[in-house]
Amino acid sequence: MKIVKRSKKSRIRGARTCGYGFRQKHKGGKGNKGGSGMAGSGKRADHKKQKALRIAKSAGARNYFGKRGFTSSKTEKKREKKINLRDIVLKFNGEKEINLIGYKILGEGKGFKGEIKATSASKSAIEKMNNAGGKIIIANKKLQIKKEDK
Repeated sequence: MKIVKRSKKSRIRGARTCGYGFRQKHKGGKGNKGGSGMAGSGKRADHKKQKALRIAKSAGARNYFGKRGFTSSKTEKKREKKINLRDIVLKFNGEKEINLIGYKILGEGKGFKGEIKATSASKSAIEKMNNAGGKIIIANKKLQIKKEDK
């Protein structure tokens, strides 16, 4: 038999609903607001759209909702890796032949005496390497396949 009953405050410590069941049941007439502020007013949501239009009018509300533009399969992004001459010097210090097929060589940094095999290179990178006594060999995968077939 319990002699002293624990207080409600200590019994409910850690509970989210504090004995009122579902969270929304004890909101004090607020109803279901769907979050505070502008929460739930995303680009593809209908919630709070009028409020968002009113608030974002000065910031260009017509750009806020809906999708804009398109990306065609023909205009796919180039996913070629890029590396600068400066980084090549730091990573491959002192090597004469460097194989970087799959990379585009960019011209930031100084050229060096050596040979770089790459998929492509910028004009400035080629010039810097030639001036320093090195060279960049551009290896084209399509051309290699055609030569092997013949």
